[in-house]
Amino acid sequence: MLKILKFLPLLIFGFMSAQEEVVHSVYFEFDKFNLKPKQLSDVVAFIKTADSARIESIEIFGYCDDRGKDAYNFKLSQNRANTIQQEFIKNGIKNKVIVTIEGKGRILIDDDIVENLPEVRSKNRRVDVVLNLKELPKIQIPGYFHNTIGKNPVVGDRIYLDNLLFERGSSVLTLKSKKELDKMARLLLKHKNVEFEIQGHVCCTPNFQREAIDRHTRKRKLSHNRAEAVFKYLKVKKIPEKRMTFKGYGNTVPLGKGPEYDRRVELLITKI
Repeated sequence: MLKILKFLPLLIFGFMSAQEEVVHSVYFEFDKFNLKPKQLSDVVAFIKTADSARIESIEIFGYCDDRGKDAYNFKLSQNRANTIQQEFIKNGIKNKVIVTIEGKGRILIDDDIVENLPEVRSKNRRVDVVLNLKELPKIQIPGYFHNTIGKNPVVGDRIYLDNLLFERGSSVLTLKSKKELDKMARLLLKHKNVEFEIQGHVCCTPNFQREAIDRHTRKRKLSHNRAEAVFKYLKVKKIPEKRMTFKGYGNTVPLGKGPEYDRRVELLITKI
């Protein structure tokens, strides 16, 4: 499962030291440390589809359920972690980027957990692959207001939301994106006369396609779906629907600063 977290010149770049973590969990059968081919290919794909320029390090942690002796479970959990490491190396993922391969042993269960005990135990028989990513640089873009509305907004102003970036192929709002939109909603409630278009964008598509496929709906409407997701979220936050429109622009408006900045949604002020 992904947690993500985890999913935003003259240009001025400011780098932050904090990292972003993305976690993929792989589940094992009882007392086993081997995996089915599909599980192995999925965990390799998790690494290979990440933005390689942002990968700082990979950590692999193995776990067991609460049954059995400690010594046996530590060994089993280490073997599970080793299975993932070996698969990574076999598929060309460099060992030097894998900074931790550690078996953590068994995960104890609280005494009061009786309901769904088999399911809880099955979730504890796992390996967590932690992908540590470098933070994206914050950028200043001429003609854009960052995360705010200017003191004297005019029609045509753009509001660029630094943290409103999406995972590859996804139109699902991340926790960071929602926090960013919460701030924007508060500003929009203060500036009641501002009307705006929510513009969705994508990065990498084939030359003959301007739009990308949304992996959740399997339809080629990714930028549209990103804009609509923001529209629906702001509507929940009490922004009147009559003040907003939304539209997907596909890959037609790149910022020219790398694909991660084009997986975005921004606001264009259309009326004051």
